[in-house]
Amino acid sequence: MDCVIFGFDGVRLNVLIIEREQGGGVSALPGDLIRDDETLDDSANRVLYELTGLSDIYLKQLQAFGDPDRIKGLQDVQWLRNVREEPSARVITIAYYSLVNLQNFSPKAASFARDVRWEPVYDFAKLAFDHNKIVDKALEQLRLSLKYDPLIGFELLPKKFTLRQLQKLYEAVLNHSIDKRNFRKKFLSAKLLKPLNEKEQGVPHKPAQYYEFDRKRYMRIKDKFWF
Repeated sequence: MDCVIFGFDGVRLNVLIIEREQGGGVSALPGDLIRDDETLDDSANRVLYELTGLSDIYLKQLQAFGDPDRIKGLQDVQWLRNVREEPSARVITIAYYSLVNLQNFSPKAASFARDVRWEPVYDFAKLAFDHNKIVDKALEQLRLSLKYDPLIGFELLPKKFTLRQLQKLYEAVLNHSIDKRNFRKKFLSAKLLKPLNEKEQGVPHKPAQYYEFDRKRYMRIKDKFWF
């Protein structure tokens, strides 16, 4: 069981990484074995909580990863010898992914994780097993979902936000720049944003207006939205 947790810091999209105690301190996704008496969803929530202290997060199942060559590195083999009765047995994982607002969550290392940290999703080191491939797959799914379901993106933003923040989020996830005028026209014409009688304070540029996401409006038109 492995969990890909994305977080947005206002500029960059990040992924949650742990550093394992066993096996030479290798970096990896939060993950562990599935117990015989738990469902896949229960396992994903337990594993995430035990390793990072994060709870009450909606996790969505991504897919299974079972390539026979998943386990090649000596450090991966060593780690399996420490945690499994049959370390040479084939390893298949079910991956889950989620999105969180970094302002709302403070992960803390626990169990066999000696460190937990956020790293930029486009610039992190080689991970254990095939975890880099799992992150790439989760990112691919996130991009696809964001184009047709903006609700997913708003989970990464503060309750009130500017159009600049919203565009930075989309650019961070899609990993390319977006035309400012067309982007704002798209969202404002869909009337998914509720303007607030409040602006930024203490910023070096012209203060921007704050908005809130209109969930009720979104539920009525979600099947017609695309980006």
